[in-house]
Amino acid sequence: MVRTMRRLVAVLAGGLAAAVLSLGSAGTATAAPKTPPAGVEITGHGLAEPLRLRAEAQPAHVVAVIDQVNFLGRTGQPKGPKAADLGPKYTVVVFAGDVAKQTYDLYPKAVGGPRVFRPAKQPDARKTSAGWFLGRLNMSETLRTAGVPLERQFDTVSGGVGGGERVIPEDALNPAKDIDEALGELQRLLLLNVAVVLVITSGLAGIALLVRRRTR
Repeated sequence: MVRTMRRLVAVLAGGLAAAVLSLGSAGTATAAPKTPPAGVEITGHGLAEPLRLRAEAQPAHVVAVIDQVNFLGRTGQPKGPKAADLGPKYTVVVFAGDVAKQTYDLYPKAVGGPRVFRPAKQPDARKTSAGWFLGRLNMSETLRTAGVPLERQFDTVSGGVGGGERVIPEDALNPAKDIDEALGELQRLLLLNVAVVLVITSGLAGIALLVRRRTR
């Protein structure tokens, strides 16, 4: 069963790699008769040597890393954040077999959310346009799980595009405060209900008294 699942994930990695390669070309791409095994190579801040992942050995990690760039459109923003706001840079090269095909620069800690930069110059010499894109929210955790030395994030939403700041507000991490606020709201609601009941009761009593006087 485990071997079957590994094979399925490896096939999925190959499919994602093929999708990335097709997106990297601005022209019409012709499908290869057989998709070579996918792989990725990561270099950047904190990595003494390139981190190489192959679908045969680490299919889940390869799929997760390729998923960070397989949604990019043909064109992106011409300008990205300021260099001081980008944070650590990690270059991801997508392989088909042993041949480097596409390269992307990932910035998981960029101010305002993860960013992806696609250079115009690609390893396979295909024509494409340089551009900046919003990255997925789980970029940092994906790279960390794959082996990149990044600090763990506990409040990252899986998937999605854009955003890299804290998703859950700091105040929401205090359960005691939430309970106090809930009790306070309940108390105010009960007092409001009591006041409404008193007003209605007083009104009914007044109407009843007025009716009795008129019927005498």
